[in-house]
Amino acid sequence: MKSILVDLNIPTDKYMLLYQGVAQNVYTHSLDGRSVQFPAKILQPFLLRDGVKGRFRINFDDNGKYQGIEKIL
Repeated sequence: MKSILVDLNIPTDKYMLLYQGVAQNVYTHSLDGRSVQFPAKILQPFLLRDGVKGRFRINFDDNGKYQGIEKIL
């Protein structure tokens, strides 16, 4: 299984816009500099009062299909 590491700091109000469908995807860069796009809904379990913050490992298969996400920091 392949993975990408990303650092995220998304305030609650911005995440709610993503979650409500105003924008459905998060666009960021991985720690190794690759452009990354993924559905905002995968971050829902990590939403706290102050938003989504931390380092995350996004796992995907050889075809680029999402397999899971875990917070590592």
